[in-house]
Amino acid sequence: MKTLLLLLTGAKFGKVLLSGGSMLLSVIAYSWIFGWWYAVGFVALIFVHEMGHYIAARRRGLDVGAPTFIPFVGAWIQMKQLPHDAEVEAYVDLAKPLVSTLGTLVCFYLARQFDSQLLLALSYAGFFINLFNLIPVSPFDGGRITAVISPKLWLIGAPILVAMFLYRPSPLLLIMALLALPQVMKAWRGPQTDEERAYYNVSFEARTNYGFFYVGLVIFLAVMCHDLQQELPRAH
Repeated sequence: MKTLLLLLTGAKFGKVLLSGGSMLLSVIAYSWIFGWWYAVGFVALIFVHEMGHYIAARRRGLDVGAPTFIPFVGAWIQMKQLPHDAEVEAYVDLAKPLVSTLGTLVCFYLARQFDSQLLLALSYAGFFINLFNLIPVSPFDGGRITAVISPKLWLIGAPILVAMFLYRPSPLLLIMALLALPQVMKAWRGPQTDEERAYYNVSFEARTNYGFFYVGLVIFLAVMCHDLQQELPRAH
């Protein structure tokens, strides 16, 4: 029994070490380009984003792991148990940008209070990351949220992703496009089995509510990104 407890404790410590170590590694990596304080704030915003996912998943009874950070990519949380249906999936993935937006608003408020250019730049980064993640195609958060309305909306998100790549080519965008391709093909075909049809069988009220929150969040983030983009050159 003691040996088993030691193994369990060691496993938990290993997960904490992996999460904390990858977080520290990300801070160091970002600091080479942006400086220490910006790197710390940026990784903290990513952490808040992922914790929204973690808390929402646990609230719905899903087993999830601690966040793992990947420099210049972001972070991810291991889903040890998949959502039961599209509504649960949308709930978990809506929490990520929603909680992250609230955290970014705190950063934005502090930037105004202390007239901080650093916090203002971090606020813009936080709002932009959330808006970017709301592109309506899986594996983005927006794809998993809009799937509760209809996976057909991924057919709108795919051209947006392609346009972003053409406007500003990036290896990350290329990776995301490759990951999105099978999902777009899936949306084009539509549900093929009874299991898939049951997964997306969600009430009209749920579709309406998630659609309202999604559109509202996109509009708010777009406005904040636009306004801060206009202001940041003057701040610098």
